[in-house]
Amino acid sequence: MLLAACSSTPQRAPVEQRSTGVGIPKTGAQAATTQSAPPQAPASDAGKLLPGAENAGKPGYYTVKPSDTLIRIGLDNGQNWRDLVKWNNLDKPNQIEVGQVLRVVPPGVDAASVSTHAVNSAKLELRPLDARPATVPPPGAAGSTVGAAPSSVSPALPRDGDDDVVWTWPAAGGLLAGFDEVRNKGLAIGGKAGDPVLAAADGRVVYAGSGLRGYGNLVIIKHNTTYLTAYAHNQTLLVKEDQAVRRGQQIAEMGSSDADQVELHFEIRKQGKPIDPAKLLPVR
Repeated sequence: MLLAACSSTPQRAPVEQRSTGVGIPKTGAQAATTQSAPPQAPASDAGKLLPGAENAGKPGYYTVKPSDTLIRIGLDNGQNWRDLVKWNNLDKPNQIEVGQVLRVVPPGVDAASVSTHAVNSAKLELRPLDARPATVPPPGAAGSTVGAAPSSVSPALPRDGDDDVVWTWPAAGGLLAGFDEVRNKGLAIGGKAGDPVLAAADGRVVYAGSGLRGYGNLVIIKHNTTYLTAYAHNQTLLVKEDQAVRRGQQIAEMGSSDADQVELHFEIRKQGKPIDPAKLLPVR
């Protein structure tokens, strides 16, 4: 009976999960913990329904899994994690529970009409880029060096649709690794520590921090309801959450945080699903 009582604590999925591997950092006065495997619920809790359970499996909703964080869930569904807090009335965002069902589309939007592309987070977990494709040709050229990024910031352009985004390369270094659906969910761009990292398009910063394992110092920018971009392994972050940025604006300095060398890991996600950035970026 004592063993059953010890196992009754529900597993939590925090907002942030840093790469220290020693637990979850405190956010203000709050703290959350993770466990390596989901606990066994006692028989008395077998009929207990977690928040949102009636929406499990419906389009526009996501069921929390072990080791999930709101930042990860937001990234995988193309949303700002702070919006997830509001949409789901979360009083304690560091204590979402495994099995809890969260709305990942805005209230008032017909979830059935939205393709959210929710993806198993385990498949999207970024690893330090120590295993790369054997040959990775840079887009549009046989060499390994890409051209310089524009020095001027372009004004915001009117958009008739979510796919009407003007893109630019986020860094001027050589391409170290291309997009691979299994091993690398974006591009790895080389350079020196301190090299500028640029916003690839106009948008608003929805995350700036180091709370997502495997990404180091990370910036996430949301460009519209369809696209967001992620910029990982930075040395220094130069923007804050909710800050508006322009295409070509410097947002960070390149570094090697949570990586084995200096590099920028750059992702473009369409409704949360990673796509090949080389298909949208200008040809070098």
